[in-house]
Amino acid sequence: MKQLLTFMMLSIFTLGCAQKTPEVSKTQFSKEALNQKLEDENGKNISVQEIINQHKGKVLVIDFWAGWCRDCLQALPKAEELEKNNPNIDFVFFSLERSKEKFDSSLERFNMKEKENYWFASGWKNDFNNYIDLNWIPRYMVIDQKSAIAKYYAISPEDPEIQKTIDKLLK
Repeated sequence: MKQLLTFMMLSIFTLGCAQKTPEVSKTQFSKEALNQKLEDENGKNISVQEIINQHKGKVLVIDFWAGWCRDCLQALPKAEELEKNNPNIDFVFFSLERSKEKFDSSLERFNMKEKENYWFASGWKNDFNNYIDLNWIPRYMVIDQKSAIAKYYAISPEDPEIQKTIDKLLK
């Protein structure tokens, strides 16, 4: 009886904390989302709009991650493989670390220093993350050459829809 109760409680807890796919796949960013500020490795503030503008005309993959996230760390080798298999695609990494020190430490620890990294100094809850319904990491988004959202929701770099979206955009 005790085992059954424990199993039921764990099941309810797991379902309650499980990731939910957003009900709507958005294709554009709101003005508020684009105005959201992040920090680069040097502590300089930059808006999502400015980051996206730097990649206009290219396909862009945004990878949301954190060094404290076990799922993110398990996905890193496959994310690197996705990046290597798509040399003509730009990749940016949005960190959800809890402090600048942790952000810097994770970049060093997980060999991310050579990549384009930004950190949400404002924390998880902000205009951008709220707009895209960020409820779990890792999360991947594909942005097309005109800065529209081509793939809104993927939780694994192995999601075949990421590569299909990239291939379709490159045709």
